[in-house]
Amino acid sequence: MPIRSLMLFVVALMAWTSPAAAYWEYGHETVARIALDHVRPDTRAKIFGLLRQGRLLETPDCPVATIEQTSVWADCIKPLGDRFAYAYSWHYQNVDICKPFDLKSACKDGNCVSAQVERQARLLSDVKVPQRERLMALAFLVHFMGDLAQPMHAGDRGDKGGNEVKANYGLVSGRTNLHSIWDGYLAERAISTPPSGANGLVANLTTEDRARIAAGTVTDWSRESWEASRSQAYTSLLGDPCGEKSVARPTLTEADVQSLIPEVRREILAGGLRLARLLDDALGPEAKAPGQRR
Repeated sequence: MPIRSLMLFVVALMAWTSPAAAYWEYGHETVARIALDHVRPDTRAKIFGLLRQGRLLETPDCPVATIEQTSVWADCIKPLGDRFAYAYSWHYQNVDICKPFDLKSACKDGNCVSAQVERQARLLSDVKVPQRERLMALAFLVHFMGDLAQPMHAGDRGDKGGNEVKANYGLVSGRTNLHSIWDGYLAERAISTPPSGANGLVANLTTEDRARIAAGTVTDWSRESWEASRSQAYTSLLGDPCGEKSVARPTLTEADVQSLIPEVRREILAGGLRLARLLDDALGPEAKAPGQRR
């Protein structure tokens, strides 16, 4: 087989195999690992204590024995149908990128990712809540902070967070779209770029850097992710993020990918450090959580 044909075959094969190990797992796992590595020792001990109660969730095919497994539990349970159907809309918030930032209209009745980040943190912080519910809150919180760090879960232009924007990732095409590129291929590329993995993303950060990145509110983080969807995701692919919708299939080029890698790494890093702060607050002696009423 000619070299070029072989390369095209490998790339096409990656289009079918990469997503299983991409953001849906790799991104969430990296956010979770960063968080676990940066919480206080007492917080870490409480997390492990909850994870040891995994049998309470009664989802044997979706275990939570490790923080990595916990980070993808909320996706793993989706095939269970009616049992967890209520949580489907909790993974995203379709805030229009072509209008002023308006989180309220996208979060009606609390059915959006930012509202659920706050709600799950409150449930986790409440020691009066049964262990099963606190463990579930931990699993949801870890996953949803990963979702919030992914811009295509925060911004939208009437296309289901980019799911309806057909696009190519270099030579990879077919079922790819703007959302799947950011959820999978681009996130995997960014995390695996040296220095790679959770340790690589936090390399050379000072204590002051980590505190600065973790600062802010869930609303602040939502606005930041929404802005990234407009200025990075849509703009890099379409040019004008609010222009006429293209009937063609645009391509995210290698040059585009190279320019986006630092931004994607920063977003995943921020998701992990912010999750660590929420976990320290919720499981700390003051049992703090966003929006908590005293």
